[in-house]
Order: sequence, then structure tokens, then C-alpha cells
Amino acid sequence: MEKDLLDSLLSELRRGTLILCVLSQLEQSRYGYAMVQNLEEKGIPIDPNTLYPLLRRLEKQGLLCSEWDTSESKPRKYYKRTVFGDQIYRELVSQWNILSAGIGKLTGGTENE
Repeated sequence: MEKDLLDSLLSELRRGTLILCVLSQLEQSRYGYAMVQNLEEKGIPIDPNTLYPLLRRLEKQGLLCSEWDTSESKPRKYYKRTVFGDQIYRELVSQWNILSAGIGKLTGGTENE
């Protein structure tokens, strides 16, 4: 029971941070699988079944735009932040830094109490 609860709470915590993580990868155009690999290399594993619906939602919200590349044998959909997405990303990073500093103080992660 405890492990199930912990897994559920960790999943909830991760869900909120994945938007910031994904937006961080899209200053330049990237396709989904490349994002999965890059995020995993940086210690942020993400399941493709989580990533693709998130990408579609962010695009619908106007934060991303997408374009198909059919020049290769396997067509790929590339995503990139829009100007609006850039603005939102910068604000999210700013808020993340404030929140992270506050959490650090609450949990003893920093010396400034």
C-alpha cells in the first residue's frame, strides 16, 4: 500500500514538471522520439504514450507548432515552441526557480532559512 501511494504521489509530482521539461527541448524543432531520448539522457524519463498527448495539448494551447517532414523514408512530425510558447516557457522557468528555492528552504536543501 505504501509503495502504491508513493508511486502515485511521485507520478503527480512528475506530471507537473514534464510540461517545463518538454518546453525546454523545443527552442529548435525536434521530433518526438528525439525528445524522449534527450530527456532520458538528462535523467527525465518520459514514456512516448505520455509525451505525444502532451505535445498535442501544448500545440492546441498555442505553445507549439508542428510540421511534417516527409523527405526521409519515414515521415516525422517536428515540434517547435511558438513565440507565445517562448513567453510562457520563460515565465514557467522564472516561477520554477522561485518555487524551487522556496522548497529548498522548506526541506533543508539550502542554508538560507
